Amino acid sequence: MEVKAIMCDIDGTLLTTAGTVSPLTADAIQKVRDKGILFGISTGRAVTNVRKLLPEWGLSDMVDAIVGSGGAEIYDFGQDHYEENYPLPGHVIREIIDHYKDMDVNFVIHGDGFLYTPKDDINIRNLSATDKIPYKVIDFNEYLKTSHPKVMITCAPEMMDAVIERGKSFKSENFRSASLQTTKLLYEFMDPRITKTYGLKKIMDLHGFSMDDLCVFGDADNDYDMVLNAGVGVAMANGSEKTKNAADYITDDNDHDGIGTFIFQHILS
Repeated sequence: MEVKAIMCDIDGTLLTTAGTVSPLTADAIQKVRDKGILFGISTGRAVTNVRKLLPEWGLSDMVDAIVGSGGAEIYDFGQDHYEENYPLPGHVIREIIDHYKDMDVNFVIHGDGFLYTPKDDINIRNLSATDKIPYKVIDFNEYLKTSHPKVMITCAPEMMDAVIERGKSFKSENFRSASLQTTKLLYEFMDPRITKTYGLKKIMDLHGFSMDDLCVFGDADNDYDMVLNAGVGVAMANGSEKTKNAADYITDDNDHDGIGTFIFQHILS
């Protein structure tokens, strides 16, 4: 299998449930990079937060590019190139928050290595512990005077169905937005033009590659579009049915070396 780039989702894909990169997968990543194949991450997390965690994951100097915030941000290490595209205006984020004001949820915006939130509750504490990112309670009235790549709603898993249902009725008079569930704890709103595919195309263009040159790995519904649109789309065995149905291949789950095994069997063989 000839590919020029490999991009992986993080949660449920590159990381095990213990929050680590398996030794086999790390070895596979190093070997494809030794062959000149670009390796990167495509995630809902912010670029700054991913960069901060790379050493903890054992991936220092092993990542060439990051697609962050679900496609709203890109960063290329070799070219030291950063872009942010189509952020949500602060007033739209305020409308989203007001739309959920009677529900037991909290709101989160990634940035600068932190999770920014308007209040301290069990929802933000659980998310912070799960993502291994510290949180800061700040004045959102001030913070929302500027735009941001996206806003996330975090809640208890048993609340998610109600959060999704409420999201269907959100409309802003002056701005369109799109929303989707990304983990059992998160429901996100972003500009409808933003997808992981959008960010991946930006990275491919920087290197003179096409989407046909790309192999991606993903698990959740927010990976569906990139798994569908990449030359080689690989879904994890633990992935959603939607994403698995779009995949060219299904590999082992994130706790059984799914990425590493596929790379050794199909790309390095």
